[in-house]
Amino acid sequence: MSYRMPAEWEPHEATWLSWPHNPETWPGRFDPVPAVFAEIVASLCDGEEVRILAGDGALEASARRVLAERGVDERTVRFLRIPTNDCWARDHGPIFVFDDDDRLVITDWIFNSWGGKYGPWDLDDVVPTRIGKELDTPVRRLDVVLEGGSIDPNGRGTFLTTTSCLLNPNRNPRLDRTAIERLLEENLGATNVLWLGEGIVGDDTDGHIDDLTRFVAPSTVVTVIEHDSADPNYKPLLENLRALHGMRDENGKALEIATLPMPGGVYLDEQRLPASYANFYIGNRAVLVPVFGDPRDDEACETLARLFPDRRIVPIHCTDLVWGLGAIHCVTQQQPARRGKSG
Repeated sequence: MSYRMPAEWEPHEATWLSWPHNPETWPGRFDPVPAVFAEIVASLCDGEEVRILAGDGALEASARRVLAERGVDERTVRFLRIPTNDCWARDHGPIFVFDDDDRLVITDWIFNSWGGKYGPWDLDDVVPTRIGKELDTPVRRLDVVLEGGSIDPNGRGTFLTTTSCLLNPNRNPRLDRTAIERLLEENLGATNVLWLGEGIVGDDTDGHIDDLTRFVAPSTVVTVIEHDSADPNYKPLLENLRALHGMRDENGKALEIATLPMPGGVYLDEQRLPASYANFYIGNRAVLVPVFGDPRDDEACETLARLFPDRRIVPIHCTDLVWGLGAIHCVTQQQPARRGKSG
């Protein structure tokens, strides 16, 4: 049996979120975060159902209040009583694939909190299996660490990732590049893996691709660049750009490359945060773009508008959210639609 992981721009049945509840993720800054989640839900729910994990009735009631205040129609939202340790659904949520018979399958990889950085993560690690039971969808439990934010597919077999994350000894120390590529091929349909290098400053995931470079079409990527040569992001992002110019898709075609600027450094309490316009999310009808009150916000949104002319561009202010060291893509996970069904 072989599998295929669709591209994010392919039709969704739903988007998954885990409602925020852990104040330690945003020390001293938790209060504004639920409203950011409500903005995300409001921006998606006219194009697809939004499915939200809330571990108990009190959290669900709190979430419903925030969504109602934002004017979200409760008929577009479905809550599931699945507890989590935190809110990063991109990494602890299911990675959906289709099998040879076009049946939806959940792949459930080990989640170890980005190399054991934060604990506990016991609830997060079993989220995909619990979702599989709720959906009555088959689950393939895999004894390998992998986070959704560390890979980006074009839906045709080519995947973007980074050596700094997938080859980090805090994930799968016994697996080399060849072994990782084989696992991605066997379980997600990767036939062509493109490896970039280092991530951005402040990224505690060891270099997730969703802060760096994203597919926006089968042979087109958009990648972030830093224009200030004195900025510590300048060199690694330039190296990634140069590497992309030598890369090919699954058919041997050179990649078309668009660029996004990096926002100016976003700091809180002198800590550099991993703010990146690449952490956008592609919904059925909208592309949600993290913005930071920076002069480059408009340029980033205009670039993505050109790349996604069939979707509206929705800027979401993420200065509060990124204090948790993630943004829009990090808190969302798409469930692809079966053929003939979309949101």
